[in-house]
Amino acid sequence: MDIHQHITDQIIAMLDRPLGEFQLPWHVPGGLTRPVNAATGKAYQGANILALWAAGELSGYSSGLWATYRQWAALGAQVRKGERGSYIVFYKSLSSPAAEPSGGEIEAEGPRSDLSAGRVLARASVVFAAEQVDNFRLPERPPAEPITIVSAADAFVRATGAIIHHDGHQAFYRPSTDSIHMPPPDAFRGTAHSTATEAYHSVLLHELTHWTGHARRCDRDLAHRFGSAAYGMEELVAELGAAFLCGDLGITPAPRADHAQYIANWLQVLRDDRKAIFTAASKASQAVAFLHGLQMTLPEPDFLDPPAEAD
Repeated sequence: MDIHQHITDQIIAMLDRPLGEFQLPWHVPGGLTRPVNAATGKAYQGANILALWAAGELSGYSSGLWATYRQWAALGAQVRKGERGSYIVFYKSLSSPAAEPSGGEIEAEGPRSDLSAGRVLARASVVFAAEQVDNFRLPERPPAEPITIVSAADAFVRATGAIIHHDGHQAFYRPSTDSIHMPPPDAFRGTAHSTATEAYHSVLLHELTHWTGHARRCDRDLAHRFGSAAYGMEELVAELGAAFLCGDLGITPAPRADHAQYIANWLQVLRDDRKAIFTAASKASQAVAFLHGLQMTLPEPDFLDPPAEAD
């Protein structure tokens, strides 16, 4: 199977709904976290996050824990008979253009890695959610205090050193001044998906992801590959980056008022290029990793990134 096309089609199906009932896969009431491998404890990366968020929403799985059939068995659990798995993509290195697949499997998509000098081969893998297995007890997650979540988000943003002005009625990043402009926090209103404070932070994290694209940071140039669709791709990167960060920080993402315009751009570019969502998710993961790297305590790396352009 063409795993790139399969996952792209799955995400398009989530986006391609009548606007009256539209909801992005990562706008989950009550908060969301990045999907985690139950056997390794490591978070999935790149487009696998979107694929598992979408699969979880379609099937009603909310644990965020996934693993292969063999991994569940090693944990003493058993996938129930008749359960259907969800696809993710792994990459295997090719030592030379003519070589057979070799090396370890990498569960991430990204622009850089130790494998970047060689070629990589995309491989499909099937995983099952914790809700699909027996003999496994979901870990208890005590709810975080809202004040704690807000404080952590504020500290995260301050540690980046980004210049942020609360000086208008629009939210945007201005490259010419390298500054983020936001409405004041009290201008935000709660929605069915989030509180006013959560809405403010999710929009701020969207603009902060734009901020990472500067030449002095991630140097994100999408125009070279996507041409006139680069604007829509950059917006998709920023929205994905905000969603990943909201998951990391425990914030519920809020739908943006201009999603209708973004959706039209996303759908067109995703239909034109089956690997576009992998590139966007890769760039978003790179942006999020960069922002985490600006924090006082650097997180332990839990994945290696193969090139965004996989064979």
